[in-house]
Amino acid sequence: MADIQGSYDDLFTAVPSALARLLDDGDVGGSVAVFVDGEPVVDVWGGFADAERTTPWQRDTITNVWSVTKTMTALCALVLADRGALDPAAPVGRYWPEFARAGKEKVLVRHLLSHTAGLPHWDGPVEDLYDWPAATARLAAQAPQWEPGSAAGYHSLTQGFLVGEVVRRITGRTPGEFFAEEVAGPLGADFHIGLSDEHDHRVARTVPPPSHDEDYTASAPRGSAAPSTATAIRVRDGNSVAWRRAQIPAASGFGNARSVALVQSVPASGGAVRGTRLLSQAGCDLAREEQFDGDDRILGMPVRYGLGYGLFGNTYGWGGWGGSIVMSDPGARMTVAYVTNQMREPAADNRGLELVTAAYEGLQGLRA
Repeated sequence: MADIQGSYDDLFTAVPSALARLLDDGDVGGSVAVFVDGEPVVDVWGGFADAERTTPWQRDTITNVWSVTKTMTALCALVLADRGALDPAAPVGRYWPEFARAGKEKVLVRHLLSHTAGLPHWDGPVEDLYDWPAATARLAAQAPQWEPGSAAGYHSLTQGFLVGEVVRRITGRTPGEFFAEEVAGPLGADFHIGLSDEHDHRVARTVPPPSHDEDYTASAPRGSAAPSTATAIRVRDGNSVAWRRAQIPAASGFGNARSVALVQSVPASGGAVRGTRLLSQAGCDLAREEQFDGDDRILGMPVRYGLGYGLFGNTYGWGGWGGSIVMSDPGARMTVAYVTNQMREPAADNRGLELVTAAYEGLQGLRA
């Protein structure tokens, strides 16, 4: 069985055992954390940080979590809303005047957070993703593909720039700076949107699924409305230095399971963790305020969206391309995070669900 490092409460033995099985099945490396009441009951890792399996995954290894980054950007918006600086029901143009054109005058902030703004696709050069002014100007000039608020379509890359520019207009700071100074810093969380070179040696590069190379891209789900003109992001792009340095607040966050679970345990634990309060209870509840329930035009499947999070029964969170995931259960005050550098084909990837299920096994014992 794969060697698992770290610590865990004996009641949660199923979690490191599940991680070991994934590594035994061929995964390169990863980490899992479970926080209850803002404290870790599982913090484990194993495997390797490189495809050649020469560098062991360490306690401080970090990797690109892809769309799990959206939950971090959403939390920034919730913090601003809780402070009264951001009104989710306000037109985006109130904060970003240049956005209110080309049929977007009635786009509300909550539409950005719930994938209902009608701007789901990035159709520019990949290089423009690394240029904040160019990316946001391109989106400000676009016309929505549907009447804002009337339908949902997953804003895979665009959501981060849309929400992030609102954050920047309100605070004068980029979303990466705001997150570092107002969220990660106070919590002591090792998560970064825009990674400086001092951390490069800790990065586990993304490994494409078996039988694929770094030109592997995410394919559109069957039955989706994704156009062929949408720019495809390759694993190679995500492994580049330019991607790490850029702030792509929907997809370029770097962290480990510990940091993801720590940050996202804030709204799951009533807004405060370890004496640091970022949200009121009302601010936490905003995350689960349903904005859309129906079929997603891009994902081609039924979804429920809150303000920046996917809603799943009484839980909420989101997953990233390649397998990383975060899930919070405010009723249980529990957050589960799984971070991996090993991609699998999306249709056959149930790793996150396996680990969440294992965490609930421990929770039953803890609450008994």
